[in-house]
Amino acid sequence: MRISASFCLLFMTLTIFGQKPRARDLGIPFEGTTGTFNAITDVSGVSVGHTTLISGSGNHELGSGPVRTGVTAIFPSGKKKKPLYANWHSLNGNGEMTGTTWITESGFLETPIMLTNTFSVGAVRQATLKWMVDTAWSDEDWWWAFPVVAETYDGFLNDIYGFQVKEAHVLEAIENTTDKKVPEGNVGGGTGMMSFGFKSGIGTASRLLQFPDTTYTVGVLVQSNFGDKKRFRIDGVPIGQELKDTLNPEYHAPPKSRRKNGDGSIIVVVATDVPLLPYQLKRICQRVPIGIGKLGGIGANGSGDIFIAFSTANQKAYVREGKASVTTISNDWMNDVFEATIQAVEEAVINAMVAAETMDGIQGNKVYAIPHEMLIEIMKKYNRIR
Repeated sequence: MRISASFCLLFMTLTIFGQKPRARDLGIPFEGTTGTFNAITDVSGVSVGHTTLISGSGNHELGSGPVRTGVTAIFPSGKKKKPLYANWHSLNGNGEMTGTTWITESGFLETPIMLTNTFSVGAVRQATLKWMVDTAWSDEDWWWAFPVVAETYDGFLNDIYGFQVKEAHVLEAIENTTDKKVPEGNVGGGTGMMSFGFKSGIGTASRLLQFPDTTYTVGVLVQSNFGDKKRFRIDGVPIGQELKDTLNPEYHAPPKSRRKNGDGSIIVVVATDVPLLPYQLKRICQRVPIGIGKLGGIGANGSGDIFIAFSTANQKAYVREGKASVTTISNDWMNDVFEATIQAVEEAVINAMVAAETMDGIQGNKVYAIPHEMLIEIMKKYNRIR
């Protein structure tokens, strides 16, 4: 395919400044107004860190590699204990997010949110709890916690049975957190992931909301590892059908590294500074599947689609004794928050795919990046890009 001059200029410009392209860089249209970084970190106080583990190639040796995995740490509001109102929801439950039972019971998120691969949940939870005991929370009045750790499966590229994620990797992700731009694609917990038949990983996006009293922000981060290529669409355009014979994943390892069409998982973290109560945050989580569905996700039987939302408002709501005064918006104002969440989820998944790069893994298994130039041409064909 002929590569356009404008695309070459865009690619060279981003390369010079050391940036990966995002969906909007390709001209893909999205509704809504973004924050400064178009990321979950546009919500004040939220920070994100990654540890990315990539080593080895070729033959799979259990415990040795190849390794294509990592850890992502999301801090809702600093590294001291600061419980925030939260809630969660599952579209399809073939996955794991620890700590959710207490979130349901108490209405509060009390720990960072950690993302990794399916078989490393225990190691990440233990290391996170140890960090809480040893460091930033050592002077707090607490004696137990249930760290929130969520997962998606990367065994088609990664030595997942080798338990490659260690305590040091968790601590590195925690140490690396930033409240600015968030690296996307083949990073952190998303390193070995794929979506709709193409390479994927971590993606993020945000939306600004103008309410009568102030401007609020909704930010989303996804670890995206779901979807059947034939169902994939952007803004109604059947991208998967147009690319059905293009750059399909290559499998050379035993069948257990494969997955059925549509299986996989997606973890979605929604942050906002809109003052919301736990029942309202549950409603936010329940709208996440609409953004996923717009892209072609169906909550497949083998998929773990689990979502968590928290509000950074009402930071004095958590008290050990007595009363607390809190603020919330009316339910009639919720529609704009619903819409912002849906928009940000959709864009975050596409950002993860656009930023991701082709990767090979165990036994030479290979997942290709979505071809940017072809994606642009398809969107032009359907008059979404002019």
